[in-house]
Amino acid sequence: MMYNVYRVLSDESLESVAKKFGTTITALEDMNGLEEKYLRAASEIIVPETSKKYFEYYRVQKGDSIYGIARKYNINPELLASLNGLNYSDYIYPNQLIMIPKANYSYYITKEGDTLDSVSKVLGVSREKLLGENDIIYLLEGQMLVKETR
Repeated sequence: MMYNVYRVLSDESLESVAKKFGTTITALEDMNGLEEKYLRAASEIIVPETSKKYFEYYRVQKGDSIYGIARKYNINPELLASLNGLNYSDYIYPNQLIMIPKANYSYYITKEGDTLDSVSKVLGVSREKLLGENDIIYLLEGQMLVKETR
């Protein structure tokens, strides 16, 4: 999973959420286009996965597009957009932080109706291997699962 969608609790700030997930305020601001330090309870924000095993960060430059960045890193633009909680046609902003998937891994974004068995078949691995390579699995629509392909 490359990012978590987190529902903010009452009295939480960017600082407290950053500490909870081992990330930075800047990363949360960049991933969510936030400028305020306080969050509204029950709102949902994207929290980047802190393990850099499966991805690296890229800071968007003026003139960048999902397609251009995907081409630069030789990855599928639809995957890049989905990985970052975006649609392919979404506008990206200078200084926005996005995640770039690393090579030698297969990525699968879950959809409604997926089960652990159906995803393991798509990725061609056993349930046990899938569980072993993914720290947390929530079979919710839009979550990402990873399989090493080396």
